[in-house]
Amino acid sequence: MLNVSEVQAAGHAKSKSHSAKSKAKAGSKSKVKTRYKSKKVALKAGKRGVKSAKRVRVTHYVQVPPPPLRAMRMVSADTLQGDELDLRASAALVIDQKSGEALYAKNTNVPTAIASITKLMTAMVTLDAGLPLDEEIVVNNEDVDRLKGTGSRLALGTRLTREELLHLALIASENRAAAALSRAYPGGRDAFVAAMNRKARQIGMTDARFMDGTGLNSGNRATASDLAKMVDAAYRYPLIREISSTGSYHVSVPGHKVVRKRENGRLRKVSIPVRRQIAFNNTNSLTRNEDWDIGVSKTGFINEAGHCLVMQTQIAEQKVIIVLLDSIGKWGRIGDAQRIRKWLQHDSRVASHQSSRAST
Repeated sequence: MLNVSEVQAAGHAKSKSHSAKSKAKAGSKSKVKTRYKSKKVALKAGKRGVKSAKRVRVTHYVQVPPPPLRAMRMVSADTLQGDELDLRASAALVIDQKSGEALYAKNTNVPTAIASITKLMTAMVTLDAGLPLDEEIVVNNEDVDRLKGTGSRLALGTRLTREELLHLALIASENRAAAALSRAYPGGRDAFVAAMNRKARQIGMTDARFMDGTGLNSGNRATASDLAKMVDAAYRYPLIREISSTGSYHVSVPGHKVVRKRENGRLRKVSIPVRRQIAFNNTNSLTRNEDWDIGVSKTGFINEAGHCLVMQTQIAEQKVIIVLLDSIGKWGRIGDAQRIRKWLQHDSRVASHQSSRAST
């Protein structure tokens, strides 16, 4: 079970807090409803920089995660294995989300670097803390990637709400956004990483280890089996489903525009402050493909991990979890996902497996 402090929303009244504690102690798996009202938070926060009612997220749900995917009966006589699908991924797993049965398995129990797949855990830990989603966080020098030297479209000094940072971390895999989320966690980054590892144990990720919230650290490692459990847990968060399956997202950031201004009969160039919109596309192009019904999605890449992709999706009226690790080439993971989809739609063995399961 989750620690009560990780589940309860910080803005709850004492009576609601007491009620939530009672439910947690009783072993309840029901949802804990957290209301964020931007106007009230803004009035109370004052100079703390909480935005006013323009960004309204009236209700979100922070949910106690379920137990691991059933017993995750990983490999059986019916499980397709090896290179039968000609996948480019070094490790791959396709799980029937309802039963926990493996439909396809390849090198599923080999721990490997997971790159930005990490950000799904970052999102869960952030939401479990119940922190105000409309609270502004300033991107600062501590959020710069000095490990891999990656760039960012978020300039230092950019002020975004916690919810906007979640969007950018999950959709565009923005490392500064994820770094800012972990820095703004109660107790700082050390406490955040400890919560990540604690969460991993709670959802049954037996071989997982987390070192940071971005995935840039190659010490963030897990098996394909671990990641199937993490995707299943992330699917229980409506906000993560909403964000990670979104094809693109826009944020408004401060900027400057140079204009010509006439002073004393002469034209001068002056810089004026403006707001500008920045568009961020989902790093998984399948989220913009109407043929796909995706519930949770996250990509990842660093040299140590290769190109990775995890998804929860529905194919041929079957909810499945797909894990693809260390796929060859930038588009190899997309091709792998397409091959898996075609197989699930047309392979007679999968169809017979579905009908036999439905008859029991």
